[in-house]
Amino acid sequence: MRDLAGDTRDFPDVEQWLGRRWIDTVTQESRIKIEEMLAHPPAAVPNWRQVNHSGTSELPLRYRAIRLANGATVAIARDERATARLQQRLLQVQQSLERDYLRLRQAESRYRLLFEMTAEPMLIIDSATLRVREINPAASQLIGAHNSLAGQPLVAQVSADYRDRLIAFLGAAATGANVAPVHLVLARSDRGISLSARLFRQQGDGYFLVQLAPTEHRQIDAKEHLILDLVERLPDAFVLTDNALTIVTANSAFVELIQEATVEPLAGRPLGDFLGRPGIDLDLIRAQVGEHGVARNVATVLRGSLGGIEEVEVSAVRTGEAQAHYAFTMRMVARRLRDLPPVTRDLPRSVEQLTDLVGRMPLKDIVRESTDLIERLCIEAALNYTSNNRASAAEILGLSRQSLYSKLHRHGMAKADDTEAAAE
Repeated sequence: MRDLAGDTRDFPDVEQWLGRRWIDTVTQESRIKIEEMLAHPPAAVPNWRQVNHSGTSELPLRYRAIRLANGATVAIARDERATARLQQRLLQVQQSLERDYLRLRQAESRYRLLFEMTAEPMLIIDSATLRVREINPAASQLIGAHNSLAGQPLVAQVSADYRDRLIAFLGAAATGANVAPVHLVLARSDRGISLSARLFRQQGDGYFLVQLAPTEHRQIDAKEHLILDLVERLPDAFVLTDNALTIVTANSAFVELIQEATVEPLAGRPLGDFLGRPGIDLDLIRAQVGEHGVARNVATVLRGSLGGIEEVEVSAVRTGEAQAHYAFTMRMVARRLRDLPPVTRDLPRSVEQLTDLVGRMPLKDIVRESTDLIERLCIEAALNYTSNNRASAAEILGLSRQSLYSKLHRHGMAKADDTEAAAE
């Protein structure tokens, strides 16, 4: 090199290059590039070539060498250290991605092996189309499929009578709720199964991880079919619970009353979430069933999932001992009473009738009923004692004649002449 220009602060080894051959200042792999640039003919337009200089640290520079007419060569350089750092970072990121991809492939292989080898029947279902995406051998054997079910509708694998139940169950599971397993019957083998599903998402799409388990299933005869159909069509709500008052099943009227879409999300939930005042009404019903074998027309309220409240009358029975179950029927009293024309309600005539009102109405209303009963009985006794002489009866009772006539009207005991006397 005859002459060079460069900032020694940026290029600390540049002064050592002066007087040396250009090719001796670069690394071994860059020497051929120097030879090609020096051999470039003068008339041609040279290209940029990157070379690495050796020294205290490797220095990457991009050169364009221009051959002059007198045989000398002028080389113009650009600093490529920033670009080299970016390239190094890009290489590191690429290597990291390759390592992550390798780990992902290994994990996928392990999980796929578990999915295929597990003895538990499992499927992966597309939540949008309800078609089978993956199925393991255990599920294929349980369903009785000789060929792969990939791409086939899941509902086609169950008996026609249970397809609506399966669709409703998957709709409830799609909301992310923890839904109790649903009992179905397979179409090919007429075998009973328990199906549970869990929603998961992958790359923006939803899928169900479905687990199957065989259950005991027996054919239901025509009489049982008729009974089940009648219970489902009852206008009154019907609920079946276990001994802990946890809902096992319910009919459509109950589902409508509590403002739910299907019965599947209700299975496994306490009946106390919907029926009665907490800690009062259900305990009262259970006590009556335990003492008398049945509870009849217990007045309480039914709370809906959306905040609605209906006044209902509840009747209940229990069956079995070791695995006892309770059956509840509920009738909407408030709605029925609103639809009826207003009528005059007879007052209770005895203490027994008053005590029967406990549980049907608040204490303050019972006290008011008691007061009206005592007042009416006293007026009747005074009238009988005075042979229906209104003036004498009012004197005995310590009332004015106008007050007595007013009470007679209130209790429905007044006559036409009582109205004229009150006017006087």
